[in-house]
Amino acid sequence: MTSFLLLLYYLNQIKTSMTRQQLITEIKNKKSFLCVGLDTDLTKIPKHLLDLEDPIFEFNKAIIDATKDYCVAYKPNIAFYECMGKKGWESLEKTLNYIPKNIFTIADAKRGDIGNTSNYYAKTFFEYLNCDSVTIAPYMGEDSVTPFLEFEDKWAIVLALTSNKGALDFQLIKDENGKELFKSVLEKTSTWGTPENLMYVVGATRAEQIGEVRKVVPQHFFLVPGVGAQGGSLEDVCNYGWNSDCGLLVNSSRAILYASSNLDFTEKATLEAQKIQSEMEVILKAKKFI
Repeated sequence: MTSFLLLLYYLNQIKTSMTRQQLITEIKNKKSFLCVGLDTDLTKIPKHLLDLEDPIFEFNKAIIDATKDYCVAYKPNIAFYECMGKKGWESLEKTLNYIPKNIFTIADAKRGDIGNTSNYYAKTFFEYLNCDSVTIAPYMGEDSVTPFLEFEDKWAIVLALTSNKGALDFQLIKDENGKELFKSVLEKTSTWGTPENLMYVVGATRAEQIGEVRKVVPQHFFLVPGVGAQGGSLEDVCNYGWNSDCGLLVNSSRAILYASSNLDFTEKATLEAQKIQSEMEVILKAKKFI
């Protein structure tokens, strides 16, 4: 009997894919649309963790424990893990397995290759690592994105309008009719998937243009980086990007992860996440979403 109960326990811990409705329900339950970015930098985590066998995982574990009540998503940036080779991938896998199953997971990998290669990338993040979603660069076109959309209850998060300086190099180029490239990307990619399996990355530092993105894809969720340390305004993001289902996952990384570099880093992370969640709760109530 004990073995049977133990088996049931472990089966209950296995993360299943999160549907759009389940994500919306979680936003309502937690009164939050906060995504915590796990961009864990070995040179920035508290020094007392460096003596542990896996300091990256121990840091992530502590951050998850400190913030899981205030966020609906976690977004590990894959570059911070794969740069450490096998050990980094092990830290990533342990981190993903530790995240509670009711929290949406985003592999911030920005993959984008053709056909069968994309299919294998999708298998890596959806089957091996069991992430709910992965970020994708759409530059190579339909056959670089659609393999990710063929996995049931998994999500492709396509780069649309980013907040980095280099975004100006291509994303705002206008065609002969005066349409910016990012709008063409939105129009085309939105025909490949649905609001049930396709999201978009839209940078918070281009607030008014979030409204332009929303006009093109009114029903899709946006993953919004750039609030906080990068200068984006949560209020502006909601004013321009809101839809009837909230439609926003607003990411915060450095402000939470590195709120303190001392022994109190978990307490400071909790306070920062709680602060953002409280601001989101006010907005959700004002919008009559909760």
